Amino acid sequence: MSVQTLKITEIFYSLQGEARTAGWPTVFIRLTGCPLRCQYCDTEYAFTGGEQMSLDAILDEVASYGAHHVCVTGGEPLAQKACMELLVELCDAGYEVSLETSGAMDISEVDTRVSRVMDLKTPGSGEQQRNRLDNLDELTENDQLKFVICNRKDYEWAKGMIGQYQLTQRCDILFSPSAAELPAQELADWILADRLPVRFQMQLHKVLWGDTPGK
Repeated sequence: MSVQTLKITEIFYSLQGEARTAGWPTVFIRLTGCPLRCQYCDTEYAFTGGEQMSLDAILDEVASYGAHHVCVTGGEPLAQKACMELLVELCDAGYEVSLETSGAMDISEVDTRVSRVMDLKTPGSGEQQRNRLDNLDELTENDQLKFVICNRKDYEWAKGMIGQYQLTQRCDILFSPSAAELPAQELADWILADRLPVRFQMQLHKVLWGDTPGK
């Protein structure tokens, strides 16, 4: 029995809205707290508050939903040290596990069975300077790298990063429009015009349920 605890904002069951497993019924574990303040953040409610839960209690609640996919998210989940043990225990329990993390935290010690969905912060996020570029060397074909695109400057910056670090040879690359700033069709047109080998994505959960927390 584990005695470690994590501060949890919410655990809920929904459809995965983004990345490689979009559309799959998934249990989400949202950890409390984040050291970043991206200007487009849609989960500010997870910055503070939350409830301390033991790893065993978290695993019991996850199991109650009967899902195969689990997503550990935030906030910034890696800001809590016990997140690493949670990821290990979820993998040991047989779940297909993904981790949503910023590019600001060290991902090198994350269990290799976990698909790390890392958000590299664009200039438009206001947090570009927090990117930990050493993380790019850690990415494998099991991982995914996400860029939230706010404008054309962000798009060109992301293209430059892909070329400079040969990112399409490392893992799947995801481009998402910042919902309130860039029309989705405009980003799609840019990708097609440049024949860019990236996956365009929108947030499926917002298409279905809007900004409802816990969806």
